[in-house]
Amino acid sequence: MTCVGSEADPLGMISDGAVLTEAGHVVWVGPSADAAAACRALDVLPGERVDLGGRLLTPGLVDCHTHAVFAGDRSAEFALRARGATYLEIAAAGGGIAATLGPTRAATESTLERLTVDRMQAARATGTTTMEVKSGYDLTVAGELKLLRVVGRAGARAGMSVVPTLLCHVVPPERKADRDAYVGELADVLVPTVATDRLATSVDVYCDEGAFTRDESERIWRAAVDAGLAVRGHVGQFSDQGAAELCAAFGALSVDHVEQVSDDAIAALAAAGTVAVMLPGACVQLRLPPPPVEKLRAAGVPLAVASDLNPGSSCSSSLPLQMWLATTHFGMTVEEAWLGVTRVAARALGLVDRGVLAPGARADLVVWNAEQPAAIPYQYGATLIDRVVTH
Repeated sequence: MTCVGSEADPLGMISDGAVLTEAGHVVWVGPSADAAAACRALDVLPGERVDLGGRLLTPGLVDCHTHAVFAGDRSAEFALRARGATYLEIAAAGGGIAATLGPTRAATESTLERLTVDRMQAARATGTTTMEVKSGYDLTVAGELKLLRVVGRAGARAGMSVVPTLLCHVVPPERKADRDAYVGELADVLVPTVATDRLATSVDVYCDEGAFTRDESERIWRAAVDAGLAVRGHVGQFSDQGAAELCAAFGALSVDHVEQVSDDAIAALAAAGTVAVMLPGACVQLRLPPPPVEKLRAAGVPLAVASDLNPGSSCSSSLPLQMWLATTHFGMTVEEAWLGVTRVAARALGLVDRGVLAPGARADLVVWNAEQPAAIPYQYGATLIDRVVTH
């Protein structure tokens, strides 16, 4: 079982432990032998007692980076990459993000909601209880607002705690000729509307080769801060545009991807307390060099791990699979991978009440058919879930 850890024991494992919950929240965590005394001390009436038979109990997993709301299929691109084509080559030929625009724009809200619910439920079946979901596959003001409305409804239907994010993804093909005006619409119309209507809690911008420039990203992020929304960034996946330093200056919750990031940027991220979100599924599939995990770790940058569930480069919602990739391909420890999909992932979303078993936390729990945390990434691809509890 996992609770608040320490430097010596990052996961805070308790052998033969117990968790007391009341009204959907954790009220006590400790050795089973002390549970009865804890009930008396807290004046908690004994309720249903569940004996897990020595199974591993953890907080519900937190997926802090997904693109779960979209329509269409890009499996043909997967085949092209398997034959050696690169992401940027496919995008230049009309594939990539642009290939998802047509199906997503054409889909009704009910269709998008059904597809998103299906993806959320698949994620829940592998242990995810909180999921961040970005917009970004319509690229019009009205369409992005539609996607965010869909995300909110889908979460309620799927029994999932959802954190909606406005993603300014790329400039759509039809707006290339008036690019500056398009960026202005995002900053001056879309971002304030999202804040006023409370459709998202943060604004993410894709600042990279083939996406938004550093100056364009800064304009959008500044609008987010002015509107009272948090900042997040897709940065350094293919090239270092200096966006990580900019995110740190804005006090961003997270920078995601960061395969390409400078030493100065790493120092700035550490000073700002910004989380670096590792996305190994996309990195491995696109055959990119891994992020500089050792440098990030040495500098004290918090490391999260997420699925990057999307139709193009990481069509998987399984966080246990990402944990395996993080430990085998990124050089992260088992403890770092676990914290990366629980406590640190919650921090990347600005959440303090999940990703940990401690008094006051949401009683979102996962029971595993395993006894040790290492068994989950070790048996990658296996179905080790006994049950998932959400509130």
